Amino acid sequence: MSTTLGASRPDPAAYMLRTAASPAGRGYKQELMELLDIQPGQIALDVGCGPGTDLPTLAERVGASGTVIGVDRDPAMLAEARRRTSDLPAVQIREADAHALPVEPGTVDRAKIDRVLMHVAEPTGVPAQLHLATQPGARIALAEPDWDTLVVDAEDLDTSRAFTRYTTSEAVRHATIGRSLARHAEQAGFVVETVRATTPVFLDFQDADHTLGLGRNMHQAIQDGHIDEARGRRWFTSLSEGPFFASFTLVTVICSR
Repeated sequence: MSTTLGASRPDPAAYMLRTAASPAGRGYKQELMELLDIQPGQIALDVGCGPGTDLPTLAERVGASGTVIGVDRDPAMLAEARRRTSDLPAVQIREADAHALPVEPGTVDRAKIDRVLMHVAEPTGVPAQLHLATQPGARIALAEPDWDTLVVDAEDLDTSRAFTRYTTSEAVRHATIGRSLARHAEQAGFVVETVRATTPVFLDFQDADHTLGLGRNMHQAIQDGHIDEARGRRWFTSLSEGPFFASFTLVTVICSR
């Protein structure tokens, strides 16, 4: 893997699959699935399903009598999702935006949206769509990072802080959505049952560079004039030369309808 400042953005599908398979990804996803309490025969909706990362797990839980609907707006992601679930008859793949879900109102038993709201045009509108799609007694799971909590250990603490500020203000569309999930869910008409905060820890520089975009985001921060080039390059180089630590907080909210 490249550790060059400004390394190209990874293939989106490969990035999502690798992140989900990492120890941090497996941990919170397993807890999310358990809290969602999916039962055989139910209709489960995965909004922003990407390359189908979680669709096989959902299909296993709803069983042969259930249905899993994976929704995404990216044709390339959907193509990979179809490939990965071609042998799972319970899974349906539908192309649509999270702001206009392609399901009959009041039909969904379980729904999840995982690390998607930070990218959508209007994150407050998506929980309202989920409320419309779900039936009374349904349960939904929302999971998003709060990038204000991103910390990267370095002797140059000021540059680490500048990197987090750039990530929050420029690199991610809705960087602090994680802290707002419970509020948005309640405003959409859901009852919040559980709020969990998970802190993935990265001790391997290359793993963190891939997941957190250290090199590519620092490169862009320099290009955009937010961080001095010499300072940014020294900071990035120093991260790979000794013991490494980075972390951020991810919030999971479980709600009922």
